[in-house]
Amino acid sequence: MIEIETLEELNAHLEKKTLTSLAFQSLDLTAVTPTLLKKEISSCLFLGCVIPEVLIDYIYKENYVFPTLDLPYHAYPSKLYTKETLYNGFDPERPKSYNKTLDKIVYDHYITTGKEAHDIKETLARRLHDHSISDALYDYISKYEDTQIIAIMGGHGLSRADKTYYKVASIAKKLTEKGFLLVSGGGPGAMEATHVGAWFAGKKMKTMKAAIKHLSAAPLYNDKNWLKTAFEVLQKHPTSKYESVGIPTWLYGHEPPAPFASHIAKYFANSVREEGLLAIAKGGVVYAPGSAGTMQEVFQDLAQNHYESYEFASPMVFLDKLYWSYNRPLYPLLELLKLRGDLNHLDLGIYDSVSDIIKHIKSFRKERKKLAK
Repeated sequence: MIEIETLEELNAHLEKKTLTSLAFQSLDLTAVTPTLLKKEISSCLFLGCVIPEVLIDYIYKENYVFPTLDLPYHAYPSKLYTKETLYNGFDPERPKSYNKTLDKIVYDHYITTGKEAHDIKETLARRLHDHSISDALYDYISKYEDTQIIAIMGGHGLSRADKTYYKVASIAKKLTEKGFLLVSGGGPGAMEATHVGAWFAGKKMKTMKAAIKHLSAAPLYNDKNWLKTAFEVLQKHPTSKYESVGIPTWLYGHEPPAPFASHIAKYFANSVREEGLLAIAKGGVVYAPGSAGTMQEVFQDLAQNHYESYEFASPMVFLDKLYWSYNRPLYPLLELLKLRGDLNHLDLGIYDSVSDIIKHIKSFRKERKKLAK
């Protein structure tokens, strides 16, 4: 089906007498009602559209209509979120204004109705929402080659004052400048550092250093000024020529999404979010230090690569030799299993150097391009 997400896109089809196999997403059809009444409309989808009463009987006959639902969130978003839509109305001078933003209102609703809701209207709406977000995400990344997309995974508890935070931001900055699209779990810590780096791509390194120093005044996401300092930096540096995608979840809604991401694909279902995030990162995944969540992602990525679930395997690159060899000794295990032949298709690397990580990622993309010729 052809997706119609704006009235401009719809106008391109209105020359035809018959409209068929179109998916109308979140459109107000009021302005085009007289024209639509003159068309033959069949086998179309209408997702969360505003349909004037005069059109209702006409459209419902031979089409599929998914009505809007009375909820604090839209069940059929046609676009990814942004900091402007999720943090609408947030004022850095009044940190408590976060409580009236869409992000917090939806999270409160999520908690009130239950993380594992049993009301069929709610569970259906969440799944419709997440399907729409996935659709919007794939529409967005379609302009990139598969090996251009790099994920950085890591702990939400990484302090903005930690040297690893700066390293992650540096990796993201330099990869973004080389044409890669950076994605992350979209939360605080190493995830936020990813988007800080992408936001400051093209700017001087000292400019990013100064911004991180300002952020460090509220080092952890549970600091009352965590969001305030982020928006203060964004007020000082309001634009970026580069983009990145944060992919957070309301399951961890107590962790605010990173506002430095230019696009935000926020999900209800964490399982869909994690599988999808790793699936699109075909250019490789960089693992910064993290705890249980990051280790889960390592093994999830491991399975995708071993089975080549998404066409081919991509690099698994670990930042911090000491951490991944001794503190969380996953790397020696993966290396052993690879050498014994228990795991296939693994492209592993472990480094302390930012430049070595970038070299590994670039080398993989270069080899994939050769194979594609």
